[in-house]
Formats: sequence, C-alpha cells, structure tokens
Amino acid sequence: MPAYHSSLMDSDTKLVGNMALLPLKTQFKGPAPKETKDTDIIDEAIYYFKANVFFKNYEIKNEADRTLIYVTLYISECLKKLQKCSSKGQGEKEMYTLGITNFPIPGEPGFPLNAMYVKPTSRQEEETMRAYLQQIRQETGLRLCDKVFDPQTDKPSKWWVYEESKIRVYIK
Repeated sequence: MPAYHSSLMDSDTKLVGNMALLPLKTQFKGPAPKETKDTDIIDEAIYYFKANVFFKNYEIKNEADRTLIYVTLYISECLKKLQKCSSKGQGEKEMYTLGITNFPIPGEPGFPLNAMYVKPTSRQEEETMRAYLQQIRQETGLRLCDKVFDPQTDKPSKWWVYEESKIRVYIK
C-alpha cells in the first residue's frame, strides 16, 4: 500500500522555494490565499497523519507533498507538547507559543529535511516562506487541539497523544 499524497496541487499553484503555497482556511494573517473548498493542506495532513507516519519511505510526487510533509512533521512536534497538557486551554497556549517561536526554514541549520527542500532564492521569498510556515503552524496547532481534546471531558485523547508520541517519522 503506498503512502498518501496531497491532492491539492493545481497547475496555477504558486511556489515558495520548492514547496506549494497552498490556500488555507485560517483566521491567522499570512501570505496563504483563502481556501474556498472544504479541505486544505492542514486537513489533509491531520487526516493522513496516522497512516503516513508508518511508511518507511515517502516518494515526493509534487510540491504539495513537500508542504504535506512539513505539516506532518509539525504535527508530531505538536503532539509531543500536547502530551504534557491536561486541558484544551493549556494545549492552545502551548500551540500558540510553539507556532510563533522562531523556527528554522529550508536552507538554515536546524531544518530537519534540508536535502529535500530548496533554500529561498531571495530575501522576499525567505520572508514569504517564513510567514507561510508560521501561518501553517498557528492554524495546525489550533485545529489539532480540537482533535486531541475531548469537548466533554477537556482531557486529551489517548488515541492522539499517548500513542503518537511513540511514533517516529521517516522521510526518504
């Protein structure tokens, strides 16, 4: 069975580096166009997360897959933080802090997959990429809290935080 890939790449999709700058359904400011469809890249990443993290190799088929990979890796970072949270409010605070914390982008030391991503070619492209990734990080953290915390008990779901914290993500 092959890994799941993004279905959101269009011929007119803009690129930042070699990542697709895909539309988002978000309340956060940034360079992403507003999404008008039911699903965006964050929805795809959350939906395919549990399946995709088990694949040893992942063949990148288009630039939207690179964006999907980034969101998947960020989700695993979020789950490590959310594992320590006892309520949705606490989780949202942690996700906000993680989302705005200074983070490396492709081409910078500390970015985990520099071999698969192209460094921005100009200062303007670097600023756009950083703003887009921050917008993705903020929205992903918010949506993940909605998935992870039970609305009735305000406790984290063991199906998300306790199991996922043991999963290692491998990207070829």
